[in-house]
Amino acid sequence: MNSAKKTTERLIKKYPNRRLYDTQTSSYITLTDVKQLVLNNEDFTVIDAKSDDDLTRSILLQIILEEESNGSPMFSSGALSQIIRYYGHAMQGMMGSYLEKNIQAFIDIQNKLTENSKGLYEGKPFSPEMWTQFMSVQGPMMQGMMSNYIEQSKSLFIQMQEQMQSQTKNMFGTFPFVPPVPTDNTEK
Repeated sequence: MNSAKKTTERLIKKYPNRRLYDTQTSSYITLTDVKQLVLNNEDFTVIDAKSDDDLTRSILLQIILEEESNGSPMFSSGALSQIIRYYGHAMQGMMGSYLEKNIQAFIDIQNKLTENSKGLYEGKPFSPEMWTQFMSVQGPMMQGMMSNYIEQSKSLFIQMQEQMQSQTKNMFGTFPFVPPVPTDNTEK
């Protein structure tokens, strides 16, 4: 099954001159083209042409950097600072999983809204323009719904931290930690 996925996955090679080569179309492409692959939900892998190292994450981060630098950024400086603070932190893996699950929950909500609204627009799926129109009318309701979701998510995260602290106390509570006895070296 994994090998079947690899054969249908598009391979892009990055050369030392920083050019990207799409092996499927046998042509050089730009980051904008790679962004379009993402928007089209096409599976692809970017590898270093010399070392065969997987550079997919690096290229995706470059696209995010360009998007954040142009127009209206998705992340505030405060949010980016908070994300950076979790690198090297004991909770780093948990934070990544938490963010990924929240993004997936947001996508699921969007898909459900799209599915429920198919009859409203002659059975056509929502285009970005339709989402803009829908959000201008339904924005306050959606913000309220997302605020409730975020509060529930926050509560769940706090509960998870408390459970981890409790489990840690229970686990280490069985070890007899004896405080060191102070020695008095002044009597000699």
